Amino acid sequence: MSRTTGTTASTAATGSTAATGSTAATGSISTHAPRPARGSSAGQNPPAPTSRPSAKAAAGFAALAAIGPATWGTTYVTTTELLPPDRPLLAAALRALPAGLILLALTRRLPSGDWWWKAAVLGLLNFGAFFPLLFFGAYHLPGGVASTISAVMPLLVAGFGIGVLKVRPTRRTLTAGLVGVAGVALLVLRGSATVDLAGIAAMLTATTLMALAIVLSKRWGRPEGVSLLALTGWQLTAGGLVLAPIALTAEGLPDHFTGANLAGYTYLGIIGTALAYALWFRGIERLPASSVSFLGLANPVVATLAGLVILGQTLTVWQVAGLVLVLSSVVLGQGRRQTQRP
Repeated sequence: MSRTTGTTASTAATGSTAATGSTAATGSISTHAPRPARGSSAGQNPPAPTSRPSAKAAAGFAALAAIGPATWGTTYVTTTELLPPDRPLLAAALRALPAGLILLALTRRLPSGDWWWKAAVLGLLNFGAFFPLLFFGAYHLPGGVASTISAVMPLLVAGFGIGVLKVRPTRRTLTAGLVGVAGVALLVLRGSATVDLAGIAAMLTATTLMALAIVLSKRWGRPEGVSLLALTGWQLTAGGLVLAPIALTAEGLPDHFTGANLAGYTYLGIIGTALAYALWFRGIERLPASSVSFLGLANPVVATLAGLVILGQTLTVWQVAGLVLVLSSVVLGQGRRQTQRP
């Protein structure tokens, strides 16, 4: 197995989503609605939105949420420099399960009612199914190709929003999504890149699951009295319980862990998972699904900059142009928009 896994793991927005917020429009500015009353049915309509955050508040939520994908952008450097080689599934399991158990111990809150299956579904989409597909694609595709496929997530979120949130994406959202795909392509693709159909199918499926998780999170909201950390812990634990037996069966444990290995796993688990996902989930709660999906493009940008600074890599003129396009896409995707229903 090669180290390509780390590249893709970082550039494919390793982090996914969690349940938060009310049914804010995919193409609209955040409408942070009151949470449903305790014990309300999942089938009931949520309360109507009461207010929209100011531009300053929305920018603050976006900045905090962007810390998540920015942190995930350091996954490649951490994997190649600190973790034992050729055990991507083990790394995925050790990121999800310990962090989830720690959050459960800190919050001391378990799901209730239909949130048992909702947390399981989101945990499977975000971690249990996403990570295996992600790493399969990593071993069958160059990192740049995989990263470009993941850049279509804003467009997928817009499409799911039509069916789940009953909201039509605006032209601005679609334009920003296309600009983001073009920018990531210039940033990471190489002329010698080869493709594998199985790898492309795996990465496209993984990105689709991630986009679906964002939209379902907006649809289901967050149960009353449950903190974001508790909700994060539910999903990480559910996904980790799926990943752990797969990793142990397919890869097993190394003969021993070095100090660097432990430091790498600790960083990925605490900073790159527990903290990063909590901030990412808060962004999903307070911002439109489309805006959050564009923030995920910070992932390949940080991954590229980390390689530039830490690994001594260089940027071509085309890569600089791609970087500008990606940043422009993120800014364009955060603009204030009105809801458009079909």
